[in-house]
Amino acid sequence: MNIAYIVTAVLVSALLVFTARNKLIRQKDVVEALVRVGVPERMFPVLAALQLLGAAGLLIGIFFRPLGVVAAAGVVLFFLGAVIAHLRVNDAKNAPIPAVFTVASAASLVLGLATV
Repeated sequence: MNIAYIVTAVLVSALLVFTARNKLIRQKDVVEALVRVGVPERMFPVLAALQLLGAAGLLIGIFFRPLGVVAAAGVVLFFLGAVIAHLRVNDAKNAPIPAVFTVASAASLVLGLATV
């Protein structure tokens, strides 16, 4: 179980860093999707910071599991909020992306809880 947690924590962290980067550089399709769901551009750095903190928490959680569990729970809530935001504005085309991220984050959470 410990190896499974490490693998998922590293993969989800990489995903978080990549998506945070896309927000920070204002990648065109990311900006369009976020604006479509009502996120003001001034909030992009805040969302990116939350994602980077989640990534750091998951990676530190490899060595200090309680932090990894808390970080994984936060990441699950972050992406669940993204799914809800897309569905709220009938943007079903983009909702599957954060839904997959939610599932991956939930796997990290479950594996972290199993190995505390």
